[in-house]
Amino acid sequence: MITVKNLVKDFGARRAVDDVSFEVNIGEVLGFLGPNGAGKSTTMRMITGFIHPTSGTCTVKGNDVTKEPVAARTHIGYLPENAPAYGDMTVWEFLQFMARMRGYSGDEVTIKADEAMERCFITSVKDQTIETLSKGYRQRTCFAQAILHDPPVLILDEPTDGLDPNQKQVVRNMITEMAQEKVIIFSTHVLEEVDAVCNRAIIISNGKIVADAAPNSLRRQSRLYNAVEITVTATPDNARAAFNSIPDVRDVEVEQASGDQVRCRILPKDQQSIATQVLDKARSQEWIVTHVEAHAGRLDDVFRDLTMTEDVARAARKEA
Repeated sequence: MITVKNLVKDFGARRAVDDVSFEVNIGEVLGFLGPNGAGKSTTMRMITGFIHPTSGTCTVKGNDVTKEPVAARTHIGYLPENAPAYGDMTVWEFLQFMARMRGYSGDEVTIKADEAMERCFITSVKDQTIETLSKGYRQRTCFAQAILHDPPVLILDEPTDGLDPNQKQVVRNMITEMAQEKVIIFSTHVLEEVDAVCNRAIIISNGKIVADAAPNSLRRQSRLYNAVEITVTATPDNARAAFNSIPDVRDVEVEQASGDQVRCRILPKDQQSIATQVLDKARSQEWIVTHVEAHAGRLDDVFRDLTMTEDVARAARKEA
């Protein structure tokens, strides 16, 4: 549905996007991740035809975005960053206007506006001007214009930015509901959203793709993948020595010691599953286990490892 090949975008001497290539198909919800200035929004704007690439191509349903912009855009619903809209229009007026801009006329205008409002749960504010809406309702109004023509491709730039937890959940639910029948690409800084709605993630740093995989596969790159946290009645030295004696353990980190209890983080060799061995060792020592947890890996660890520049890493080490 979307094919991006060798996409490059230069702004003067600065290269914002550097040889980016990927494909996305129906049923994929692609989380587009990266630090500020990594090139996420620039890439999404090129896919939508909002800006032209310096080189490379992007096609949407077979239509080249640069050579056939109108044909390509008919297949795209786009929610830009900061959800721009006409503040003096009511929600109803705005969606009718967008329906006409999409080529609808007569009763179709009303039907499409009504359907979009219902799918985005904004019918209750249809007669309010957009400038009087809360951030959440404004975001959903702009989401409604993006899906009004039922496009097969949705490009969403920070769709939950600035929303409270309840509003974020509404937007996530809408994305999940539409996921089976569309291609959805959305950028975010909130890694929990990747777990919540995405079946694929691309991480971009300094204009280049540094990872492209399912969230579960990315978590396997975390240093904590298959690590075990356990709290036992033992001294720190005894716990460290006992757990280090397990052949498949790479390291034991004592996180906290209080009274007669110690909490350890036990890291495996080669990401092996060691939970059973750790519990067996604790039982063999006749320790009381008050907490145990096996880690599935953390996306934030992987994100930092792949995107942290040397300057930021140096500052982080200094802060620590």
